[in-house]
Parts: sequence; C-alpha cells; structure tokens
Amino acid sequence: MENQRIVLASRPEGWVTPQNFRLEKAAAGSPGEGEVLVKNLWLSLDPYMRGRMSEQKSYVKGVDIGEVMVGQTVGEVVESKHSKLKPGDKVLTQLGWQLYGVTKDATKVDERAPLSYYLGMLGMPGMTAYFGLKDIGQPKPGETVVVSAASGAVGSVVGQLAKIWGCRAIGIAGGPEKCDFVKNELGFDECFDYKAGRLRDQLRDIDVYFDNVGGEILDICLARMKLFGRIVVCGMISDYNATEPYRVKNLRAVLVNRLKVQGMIVFDWKDRYGEALKALGGYYAAGKLKTRESVVEGLANAPQGLIALLKGGNFGKQLVKLA
Repeated sequence: MENQRIVLASRPEGWVTPQNFRLEKAAAGSPGEGEVLVKNLWLSLDPYMRGRMSEQKSYVKGVDIGEVMVGQTVGEVVESKHSKLKPGDKVLTQLGWQLYGVTKDATKVDERAPLSYYLGMLGMPGMTAYFGLKDIGQPKPGETVVVSAASGAVGSVVGQLAKIWGCRAIGIAGGPEKCDFVKNELGFDECFDYKAGRLRDQLRDIDVYFDNVGGEILDICLARMKLFGRIVVCGMISDYNATEPYRVKNLRAVLVNRLKVQGMIVFDWKDRYGEALKALGGYYAAGKLKTRESVVEGLANAPQGLIALLKGGNFGKQLVKLA
C-alpha cells in the first residue's frame, strides 16, 4: 500500500512558501504489537505549525528537515494489532501530513458528530477555548469577554462559551463577512472589523481578553482592560511570519490595572480532556455550539491551505480533506 506524505524541505525566512515543503511517496508500513495502521481522512491545519517549522526554542521540538509535517488527523483503522481498536474504527491521531500512518497513540471517536469536528470544535481548538476561558479567563456572568480571530477555530468557540456562561461576547475579525457571521450566526453581541482601523474607539471596559493574534490588537486591548482584568495569551499569529516582532507599548496597563496575563498551551490540561469533551459535546448536542469550516481538497494542497491560514484567508476551522 503506497503512502504519500509532505515533509519539511527548508525552513522559511519570513512568510511560508510552497517551496518549504516536498511531497514524497513511501510504503504505508505495517503495525507492530499494540499499533494500528490508519488511513487519514482529515488533516487539521493550525497556526502553531509555523513555529514548528522554525529552529526557535518552543514548548515542543520542531520539525526536522526531511521529517513529515506535524498535524492532528482523524481517520479509519485499516489494520490493527491493538487490543482495543479494530478495522473500521474512527480514530484521532497525531500522524501529520500523510495519507497513512502507523501509531499506538490513537483515540477512538464516536460518530455522533461529523468526524472533522473532532479536529475543531470538539477537538484541540475547542478544548483550548474551554480551558483558556474557564480556568484563566474565569469569566463571571455579566462581564465582557473580547476575543480576537473570532471567526476562527478557537475564537468562535470562546465567544459562544462566553454567551453560554452568561457574559457579553465581543469578537474581533477581519472583514464585514466574517464579522456578520460572528454576530448573526454565532450569536456574539458585537463583532468589530480590525481592518476598518477603529478598534481604539470601539473597544472599552474589557473584563477578559482572549488573545489569538498578539501585536497591535493586543496593545489596544491592554489599554482598554478594566481593573483586575484577565488576558489569556493563546496565540500570536500576527508575529509568526515577522522578521521583526511587534513591540508592545501599553505594558504599563498590566501594572496600573493589576491585570493577570497568562499564556496557555492546551497540553497542560491533558489530564482533563475528558471534562472538556463532555461539556463541548453536550453544548453541541443541545444546539448551543456552531462551527464553520474552510476545506482544501487533497494532501498536495495542504501547503497552500496553511499559507492561507497564516494570512487570514481562512473562514472558520482550516482543514484538508484527504479522502
């Protein structure tokens, strides 16, 4: 059985380009004891992948040149030597940018929701939103929660959870179409278009800011926080391709308003993933959580999908349909 995979061909300098990747063919492999061979059906594309392409020190090891690009996948077991998994089972894995893979780390998922949702709203992005907002943001009913990249995989869930938990939800997104979706489809109280250049006037009295972008938007929100406000630093996509990172100017607000600012990586909550999945699955079943997906077709188009994501060209959770 032939496998296709995309490996890191070179490290990007500034913006990612298609030349940083290489499509290869190889044997699919066979499972050993306790392993499964999985046919990947969906691949998740996420902003963190840009950091993994770099040699900069991060919270996990980066991708080596010639190594398969990292990424979460959902697929179907083809062959099994695992005591709890059988052919036909649908599983969540970390097999990366390839059509097939052998692993012992596969989590069975049910099909009460579309399989792709386990890479988005009911997967890592959804759990990131849940733990970041609940544990770090600690929103109280009636407070104002602001989230950037509000139409994206994490931001869209943050705002919907804020509403479920009795807060006022304000999104920040790029362009009228995304803002209209956030407000009218997802049910946020308001959504502001950062491309219109009016955020300094539109934002005020923020209790919780869930930051997915960093840069100037973080700077503006720092100056608009209320006393004892909380900032969840989840992503800094505006800086991921920058050769000269943005320098925050309003850091004094942390002192003056006694703000709590904390970074988060969802792996820190791995022992509580079941709690998040149960809560998110319940909200979805009750019709309280909605999502939108941006889909590119075929493994060969994964690089273009990631490049579009890093430039804000996606609308919702970015995925690659592999089969």
